Amino acid sequence: MTDRKTELAANLAKVEERITAACVAAGRKREEVTLIVVTKTYPASDVRILSELGVRHVAENRDQDAAPKAAACADLPLKWHFVGQLQTNKVRSVVGYADVVQSIDRSRLVTALSKEAVRAERELGCLIQVALDAGESERGERGGVAPGGIAELAGLVARSPGLRLDGLMTVAPLTGEYAGREQAAFGRLMDLSTDLRRAHPTATMVSAGMSADLEQAVAAGATHVRVGTAVLGVRPRLG
Repeated sequence: MTDRKTELAANLAKVEERITAACVAAGRKREEVTLIVVTKTYPASDVRILSELGVRHVAENRDQDAAPKAAACADLPLKWHFVGQLQTNKVRSVVGYADVVQSIDRSRLVTALSKEAVRAERELGCLIQVALDAGESERGERGGVAPGGIAELAGLVARSPGLRLDGLMTVAPLTGEYAGREQAAFGRLMDLSTDLRRAHPTATMVSAGMSADLEQAVAAGATHVRVGTAVLGVRPRLG
């Protein structure tokens, strides 16, 4: 086993222990929570090692990094999630490899994704990104739609050819009433998910929690956690 594979295997084992312990504490089954490894800034060789170690879900946040990496790993049994802010001029590229886009936050993006998904003859999973630091009708600092905008955007996704409404995503906010209150933030997301599922029963996915706060997300009821640093380590700054 190479040094890098040994390192990643050890890190994955630690994250797995954390998720399992969080599930036990919350009275949940381990299989209720899916680990997505965020591979941004790391090379395709790491993605290949992760696949060998059993990882099946990976995430990227920049198309210019993700597209060549996904192409280099096209032979692997992976599900690719796009989690970054997505500009409409990158939509055609992203639809070429992503299975799920977790950062849906405006109608123009939905329209563009639908057009490209139909053209590519693909079905694309979509999560509405919720900004818990935004007012009822604003957008958040890190993207996302305010809670008051979820229903309209979800309805548009559900009606759009080539798209599948899978659920909700959030990032723990750095400002506003939920700053520093990750458990409360993720609890709020779960309440919003319950509301969404009344109109869209199959939109059951709740993506929340990262390396620092995955336990709080699992406790709140998240179905997917997005972990990067805890698995891949802190990448040295360039220069």
